[in-house]
Amino acid sequence: MKTKFIIILAMVFSLAGYAQKNEIKAAEKALKSGDAAAAKTALEAASGLIAAADERTQAQYHLTRGKIYTDLAKKGDASAFDVAVHCFNETISVEEKSGKERYSDEARQNLTALTSDLINAAVEDNTNKKYKEAAEKLYMGYKLSPKDTIYLYYAASSAVNGQHYEEALAYYEELKEVGYDGSTTIYKATNVETGEIEEMEKFQRDLMIKSKEYKDPIDEKSPSKRSEIIKNIALIYTQLGQDDKALQAYADARAAYPDDVNLILNEANLHYKLGDKDKFKVMMAKAADMAPDNPDLQYNIGVINMEQGNLQEARAAYLRALEINPGYINAQLNLSTTYVNEGNGLIDEMNSLGSSRADIARYDELKQKKDDLFREGAKVLEDALKMNPDNQGILTQLKNIYGALGDNDNFMKMKKLLGE
Repeated sequence: MKTKFIIILAMVFSLAGYAQKNEIKAAEKALKSGDAAAAKTALEAASGLIAAADERTQAQYHLTRGKIYTDLAKKGDASAFDVAVHCFNETISVEEKSGKERYSDEARQNLTALTSDLINAAVEDNTNKKYKEAAEKLYMGYKLSPKDTIYLYYAASSAVNGQHYEEALAYYEELKEVGYDGSTTIYKATNVETGEIEEMEKFQRDLMIKSKEYKDPIDEKSPSKRSEIIKNIALIYTQLGQDDKALQAYADARAAYPDDVNLILNEANLHYKLGDKDKFKVMMAKAADMAPDNPDLQYNIGVINMEQGNLQEARAAYLRALEINPGYINAQLNLSTTYVNEGNGLIDEMNSLGSSRADIARYDELKQKKDDLFREGAKVLEDALKMNPDNQGILTQLKNIYGALGDNDNFMKMKKLLGE
C-alpha cells in the first residue's frame, strides 16, 4: 500500500508539472501575439505549485513572467518594472543554485533592455513633471546597472525637482558613499573653414581631424560634481529644518574642498539665516578674498549687505562688481537703489519736524540731502542707459526717481520710452 501511495503521489506531481509547462507555453504564445493580459492570466494558473516544480520549469516560469511584466510596463503600468526586474533576477538565481543555465543569458539580456526602457520612461516622467516616478525609475536603472552612477545622480536631481527632499537626500548620500565624481571628457576641435572651436563626440572628432577639415584637437575635463553633491546634502538638511546637520555637512565639505567658494557662500547664507551675522560677514569676506575677480560674488555680497541695511558696504561691493564687469545691469540697478534707500531713510525725520525756524532749516537741509542722493541714484542709471538704452528695468527705475524729484520733463521722457 505504501509503495502504491508513493507511486500515485509521484504521478500527481508529474501531472502538475506537465500542467504548469502547458500553462507557461500558453502564456508565451499569448505574449507572442501581443496579448500581455491574457499571458498574465495563463501564467497565474501555474503560480500555485511553481515552488514544487523542477528548477528548469521554475526558471522558465520566472523568465516568462518577467517578459509579461516588461510588456505591461512598456504599455504604461509603471509598477510592472519592479516585478519584471525581480522575475529576471529570480531566473538567474534559480539556475545558479541548480548549476544548470538555460534561461539566464536571456534573462540578463532582458535586464539590459529593461534598463534602457526604465531610463526612457523616466525621461518621459520628468517631461510630464512626474518627478517622484522619474526618480524611482532612475534609481532602479542604477540598481540594474551599478556602473552607471549617473542614473543615481539624475534620480537625486529628479527628487529635488519634485521637492521630495528625503528621497533626494538618500540618493545624494549614496552618491557620496560610492565616490561619484561626475566629471567627463569634452572633445573639441577647430573648424578650419570657420575658425570656430566645436564640441563633438570623440569618434567624430578624430575622424574630422583625419579629414583635415578640423585641427587643434582639445580634450577638456568637465568639473567634478563632488562638491555639488555635498552642497546639495547640506541644502536639503536646511530645507528639512535640520540646520545642525547642514552646518556639519558644510564643515565636512569645506574640509574636503577648501577652495570651493560656493560652499563658503552657502554656509555663509545659512549662518545669516540662523541670525549669526558676524559669522556671515567673516565668511563672505573670506569668499571675496578667494575670488576677488568674480563679479557675481561681489554682487551677492552687495545684495546681502543691502538687505541688512549696510548701504555703504553694499555700495562698495556693487562698485567692485561693476569695475570687473561694467555692463552688469543688476549691479547698476542695485547701486542706484542704495542711494534711493539712503535718501528714503531721511523722510521719517523730515516728517517728524515741526514749523519752528530751526525745524524748517533742518527740513530744507534733509530735503537737499535726499534729493542729492536721488540724483546720484539717477546718475548711475543714466550712465547705464547709455549702454542699454532699451532696458525696461533701468527706464522704470529712472522714471520713479524723476517722479520723486519732481523732474517732470525727464519723468515724461521715461514714460514715452517705456511706451506708457
